[in-house]
Amino acid sequence: MMHFSLADWTNRSGQVVEAAFQGPVIITRRGKRNFVLLTANEYDRLVRAADSRRAVHADSAPQAIRAMMLAALTKEDGE
Repeated sequence: MMHFSLADWTNRSGQVVEAAFQGPVIITRRGKRNFVLLTANEYDRLVRAADSRRAVHADSAPQAIRAMMLAALTKEDGE
């Protein structure tokens, strides 16, 4: 992963952006990591990977999910 200072970002933004096309780029300020620059596609991939929730309609849900949903709906109060 490439590292650039905030001053580099200001003075050589074209090079920093080109580096981000190759992979995430760390932007530092006073030697400390402050930002990570990455492409929108890479960001979207990370967001999708972090959120494993999926919405499905009951008619198209896998059988195991349908059974779980039906059991939850028919469960009596207090159980």
